[in-house]
Amino acid sequence: MRKDPWTDAACPIARTMSVLGQRWAILIVREALLGRTKFSEFRERLGIASDVLSARLSELVDAGILEVTDYQQPGERTRRRYVLTDAGRDLAPVLAAIGQWGHKHLARSDSSEYRFVDTKTGEPVAVGFRSRAGAPVKPRAVALVAPGEA
Repeated sequence: MRKDPWTDAACPIARTMSVLGQRWAILIVREALLGRTKFSEFRERLGIASDVLSARLSELVDAGILEVTDYQQPGERTRRRYVLTDAGRDLAPVLAAIGQWGHKHLARSDSSEYRFVDTKTGEPVAVGFRSRAGAPVKPRAVALVAPGEA
């Protein structure tokens, strides 16, 4: 995994950005959440250079977001498949929040129809804050506080 100043930071947001802040990383995770697993699928869907894709996939594997499994089509050589780990699947609400923000604040008439849905009902879902008791809390009523300031 690439080593940058954030890798060993005490702040979990900084540590997360050391992995997900790399160009293409979030979009690779998006494609994996959409079911893509093959190098060629990622390259085709994202239009990313092979060397850059290879580096990002390795970084995501090293970070425990993706894992590599081998597969083989009859009569072909063994190939690698990149599958989300539990840690990778736990990024779904992060991507949902980013997409939700983008739909609201960077709206476009030709915006993609990607959306997160409840797998049982097919109904769209949204990301938001809740109190410990489960009541919704508006983002304006939430603050990030430093240790000792709460």
